[in-house]
Order: sequence, then C-alpha cells, then structure tokens
Amino acid sequence: MAYSTTLSSSFFLLFLIGLLLSVSILAREPFACDPKDATTKALPFCQVSLPIRERVKDLIGRLTLKEKVGLLVDNAGAVPRLGIKGYEWWSEALHGVSNVGPGTKFGGDFPGATSFPQVITTAASFNATLWEAIGRVVSDEARAMYNGGVAGLTYWSPNVNIFRDPRWGRGQETPGEDPVLAGNYAASYVKGLQGNDGERLKVAASCKHFTAYDLDNWNGVDRFHFNAQVSKQDIEDTFDVPFRMCVKDGKVASVMCSYNQVNGIPTCADPKILKNTIRGQWRLNGYIVSDCDSVGVYYDTQHYTSTPEEAAADAIKAGYFAGLDLDCGPFLGVHTENAVQRGLVSEADVNNALVNTITIQMRLGMFDGEPSAQPYGNLGPKDVCTPAHQELALEAARQGIVLLKNQGPSLPLSHLRHRTIAVIGPNSDVTVTMIGNYAGKPRMDGVACGYTTPLQGIGRYAKTIHQQGCKDVACGDDQSFGAAIDASRQADATVLVVGLDQSIEAEARDRAGLLLPGRQQELVSKNDPQITAILWAGYPGQAGGTAIADVLFGTTNPGGKLPMTWYPQEYIANLPMTNMAMRSSPSKGYPGRTYRFYKGPVVYPFGHGISYTNFVHNVASAPPVVGVPLDGRRRFGNVTVSGKAIRVTHAKCKGLSLGIQVDVKNIGSKDGSHTLLVYSKPPAGYWVPHKQLVAFEKVHVPAGTQQRVGINIHVCKFLSVVDRSGIRRIPMGEHSIHIADIKHSVSLQAATLGVIKS
Repeated sequence: MAYSTTLSSSFFLLFLIGLLLSVSILAREPFACDPKDATTKALPFCQVSLPIRERVKDLIGRLTLKEKVGLLVDNAGAVPRLGIKGYEWWSEALHGVSNVGPGTKFGGDFPGATSFPQVITTAASFNATLWEAIGRVVSDEARAMYNGGVAGLTYWSPNVNIFRDPRWGRGQETPGEDPVLAGNYAASYVKGLQGNDGERLKVAASCKHFTAYDLDNWNGVDRFHFNAQVSKQDIEDTFDVPFRMCVKDGKVASVMCSYNQVNGIPTCADPKILKNTIRGQWRLNGYIVSDCDSVGVYYDTQHYTSTPEEAAADAIKAGYFAGLDLDCGPFLGVHTENAVQRGLVSEADVNNALVNTITIQMRLGMFDGEPSAQPYGNLGPKDVCTPAHQELALEAARQGIVLLKNQGPSLPLSHLRHRTIAVIGPNSDVTVTMIGNYAGKPRMDGVACGYTTPLQGIGRYAKTIHQQGCKDVACGDDQSFGAAIDASRQADATVLVVGLDQSIEAEARDRAGLLLPGRQQELVSKNDPQITAILWAGYPGQAGGTAIADVLFGTTNPGGKLPMTWYPQEYIANLPMTNMAMRSSPSKGYPGRTYRFYKGPVVYPFGHGISYTNFVHNVASAPPVVGVPLDGRRRFGNVTVSGKAIRVTHAKCKGLSLGIQVDVKNIGSKDGSHTLLVYSKPPAGYWVPHKQLVAFEKVHVPAGTQQRVGINIHVCKFLSVVDRSGIRRIPMGEHSIHIADIKHSVSLQAATLGVIKS
C-alpha cells in the first residue's frame, strides 16, 4: 500500500492509556445511641462526655460472647437489645467512592460519585497537596452518602504496595515503584480522607495490602497460594516503607493484611508483623482487617492449620492487644465461638479485637446519636459531584499526564494549523476504560459526574475524523486498519489512543507481556512508523478526555513524571514474578527490581517527563557537612562506628535534616509546573541502592521567572540504608544529592568520638 508519502505531511501522537442500581434513598438513622430510644440513651457507652476508652469498655462488658463474635466480621451483626444496628465495614475509595464493596449503594439521590484518575496517574503529579485535596473531596462525598443511608464510614483504601514487577495487574492501583513516593502518597491521601479534627475521624482509611503483596495470577501461581520469600533487608527498605509512613505519618485508622504468605506464614496470622511491627514499632491507633476471606484462604487453600478453630485463634491472637480485629468474610463469625469453647483463644482475646474496631466507630461518631447533629452532618446529595469536585478531577488528570517524547517539537497542536484531527485507536472513545478498577461511579447519562472521552475532548478544539482501527484493545485483526489510514490522510494531524484496559491487567489478572496487545503496534506502524510525540495518561478518570485535549493543544503544559520504570520486553524474558529479591545478582543473571537496583536498558526511566518549556536549576545553598549526633541517653563505652554507618536507633534523629535551597528558572516561553525530584546516592556499599528518591517538590514557575524552593531531607528517614540483617543505618561519608542535572555532595559525620557497636 502506497500511503507513506501522503502521510508524511502529518505527524502522529501515540497516546497510551492503560485501563467503571437503583435504590431508594432514606436519611440515615442513628447507628446506635438513638436519642429517641429511652432504654439506651442513658447507658454509659452513649455518653459523649465520657472518654472513648471508658465507653468502649462499658459496651463490650454488656455483650454476650455470641454478640461479640457477630462483630468480628465485615457484615457485623446488630445488637437490638442495646440499640445497635448492623454495619457493613467494607467500602472502597481508592480514587473516588466506589461501587466495589457491599457497604456502598448508588442510585436515587446518589447516582454517582466523582471518579478521579487511577492512583498510578495521580502519583505521576508528584503533588502531595493534590493528593490530600482529593482525599478531602472523596471523604466529603463518602460522608454525604453515609448521611443519606447508602454508604459506610470505613474505606479500605489506599493500596500502597510497591509496583515491583511491571506485569502486576494491580500496579495501576498503586503510587508506583518507589517506597518514599508511595509512603508520601499514603500519608497525604489518608490525611485528606480522615480529616484533621484530632481523634475524631471524618472517615476511617485503611492502608493495604500488608505486606510484600504484588502478584495476583502469573504462570499458574496465584495470590491465594503464593509464599513470598523476602529478605529482612527488602522488607525493611522497600515493602514496609509505605505502610510505616501511612501509620506513623498519616495516622491511618486501619491496616489490611494480605492473602499471601511471607516466608511461610500467612500475613494475617503472623504475630511478628501484626504485633511486633504494626502495633509495636509503629503504634497503630486503629484496627487490622483481613483481605476478604484471607483467614478462610490460609485454612482452606494454604492448609496452614489443621482445624478452622485453630485458624480463627491464630488470627485473633497474632498481635497485642489483638492480632486480626476484623475478618472481611464469614470465617471468624462461624468458627470463633467454637475456638473459645475449645480453649484455643480466650474471650479476653475477642474483647481486645473489639476494643480496636469499636474505638474506631466511636471516633467516627457512630455512637453519638443523630448523624445530622454531628460534624459533617450537613453533607448530602448537593455535596456529591459538585462543580468544584469535578474540576479537581480534571486538574488531577492534567497534572498526571506525562509527556514522554516531543520531537520537533510536534506539540502543542496549533489551532490554526491543525484544524482537522484524525482520532484513532481502541481507546479513542472510551469511558469505563479511563477510570480503571476500584473506581468512583460516574453517571452513564453524561450528567453531573459523567465522562469526557478523548474523542470528545479533542472535538472541543478541532474537527475530528474518528476511526477505532481496532474494535477493542485485544486488536485481533486488521480489518479496520484501512479506514483508519484513510482518516489519517484527510487530517492535519493524527492522534492514536492505544494501550490497555481491565481485560489485560486487573485484580486477579497479571499481564503476560509489556508490549501493546494484539496488533495495536501494527496499527501504529501502518499510520506512521515515526511517532514524533508520546503522552502517557495511565487511567485518567472521568475527565480524562478533557485533560488529554488540554495538553495536546497547549492549554495545559504537561508536568507529570513517570512513577514507574518502563522496561523493554526483554527485561521479563527470564524473570519470574515469584522472585521477590529487589537487588540484582549478576552472578545469577538476576537484573534487580526498580530504578533503585536495576541498571540495565529502559524504554523510559522512573521520573522521566518533559515539558513545553525548559527549566534550569541551581543550588542556592546547602551545607557541605551535616553532623549526626548520637543518642546521649545510651551507654556504649569505647566502641567504634560499625562499617562506617550508625544505626538509626542510635542517632539523635529528632529535627535532624539536610536543608537545601534550589533556584528553578523557567527559560522557555510557556508558564509551567515543575517537579523537583531529589535523589541521594549513598557512599558505596554492597547493600545500598544505586540511588534513591529522598524528596520531591512541585513548583509553578511562570515563563522567564525564577522560584526558590526549600527542600528538607530527614537524615534518619531518607539518607539511611538497610543492611543485610534488616537494620537501618546512616552511612557516614559523602552522599551525592542529585537534582536533575546538578549534584551536591554532603558529608555526614558522627558528631561525637566513640561510637556504636553493630
């Protein structure tokens, strides 16, 4: 076919996007402590003037064992004699109040909720202020729906697992491959969800899935059977970091344990991680919940215990004061009473679990009587899908789009020169695809929280000629290629919108490869083998089409950065998803995982993303030396620094930070937002990363101007590394701080003479 000459006058934009009831609405009646109920309103657990711990103790003391067991499951039973209604704990709000989970029902006055971009896209903004703002909006809508009687107040979000392997079907739900990025996202989003009213919670978030969970179904291995073999080093410096930040910095109300085993023990039955880590080291002020049916899975599927009663007892006793507090599923409700009768677990253990869950319900105000009289009680249908909420969803999509390539430059498109646009590809006119999984529920009629497809968005700027080319992302044949090529010939520019959807990557579905599915690449090549510009939008949410068009035509200057590495297909050729090791092993031919430990070829690196303008950087001020004081309360005697590194627990960490002032100048002709990614390259050592992200800041810089950005790097948290024993240490000596193309060396020095034993 002789079409290349005709097409040569146009350039092509390859656009990759990955991967959407009718009920009557009643006003929410009090969950408990109804002021109209004379038999219960005077009981101590209903007295808001009393401390919550006293109210919880009073309530638990009034429950029978059977009633207590009925409260150990997500579909918690009612206790009518005490005026307590049943409650469904399971609701989801990964990037909008979701229709996943039985705790939420859409319809009537609440036909939909704002659907923000999938987390992997929002993470690309590297904007913690945005993440917290999204959390505030989602919790507004959640509270409004709770007040309307169609939602709960406990949301099992966010997913902060590490996107370790690019094939993982749920990588889309995560903030990406870097633990510090994921941890910052977790803390920010949780703060937005839970509010800032002290102990009172707006909604209760849950960081999931703890821990080392990042395989769903690959090559015959599924998450229900997988035993993740993970070193102490990788647990401490990679897999647990986002959860630690979620609990300690975000003050999350819950942690969810995962399906898989870690080193032979189911996570939901492991006292080392539930008791020692989550409750002991991190001091979780909340409850631990299982992933749905996890307790049943480790009994029925993993055969971890001989009897169901033993399985129930192992879960409940796995921590202090409790292990697992709540079972998403029926298992504990069915088997706990028998476990108590057999002496495998005590009623006191059950009480300890209920202390944690009921405390959260009281912090949510569920035992404070009339919902309308409480904080947030005025929220209702008018507060869902508001113009401001929809505008934030659009802004989040704009900030998450990443410009990967722009030869020429080809973008932005010109209103004068590009009057007709060919819009081609299986994702060119999609709706549900744009929101990914665990999504908020946009209305299908286009009203309120409706969709804007890429085709519709582009159509607001120019005349469009639309041909899908492939009927779906599987792209099994080339029957429609000819029509797509003809459309390109008639246009001033061609936009190809290709990529994935939930049929390729999803929960319980890991990807088979890293290339475009089916014959999509052939569709791209037949239009033009030389793509001059590439954008990545991930799953851009309900307003994705508008955001895409705004970037294409320059209304928005793209500023997103990739939160994950783009590997070539060859990377996974001999790389089992089941190998959990982060660090490379050249002698074994093992390449390592993520930018921190992999040094081979990439398609695009973590943190890549360009702009329609140009920024230059200069370190205005930074210290050449930072002293690391030792904790003077310890007694160590005449000892030396072990391996020229100080244990974090032996350093005086409070307030110990490295302050850097960076000038960012926009030397281009367009205003733009810029992300400063700050990396540290520690002193050489066999267990240190090649480099690691230690800070990031978002700054808006008008064309021709300069902004000074202050960056504070917590030395103990972010300039430390983890040795092979899983001990976090601060290496003494030269640390190289990298910001774009500039470097600054800072020497960390022990502030006293005799030091620390290892």
